[in-house]
Amino acid sequence: MRWTDTQEIAVELADTYPDLDPLSIGFEKMHAMICALDGFEDDPQASNESILEAILMAWLDEVQ
Repeated sequence: MRWTDTQEIAVELADTYPDLDPLSIGFEKMHAMICALDGFEDDPQASNESILEAILMAWLDEVQ
């Protein structure tokens, strides 16, 4: 997975952390969680707030 795989990352986060409210964590924590996902292969420094926000919104859609 790469940062541009927003939906795939969101699904993986929802599957990996089923009991976690995505709104209860900050972007820094979410960034670390994404980088730790199995199959994540992108440069950790290549993300930005817009990318993290898009992933957060997709993650919220997954858990609702």
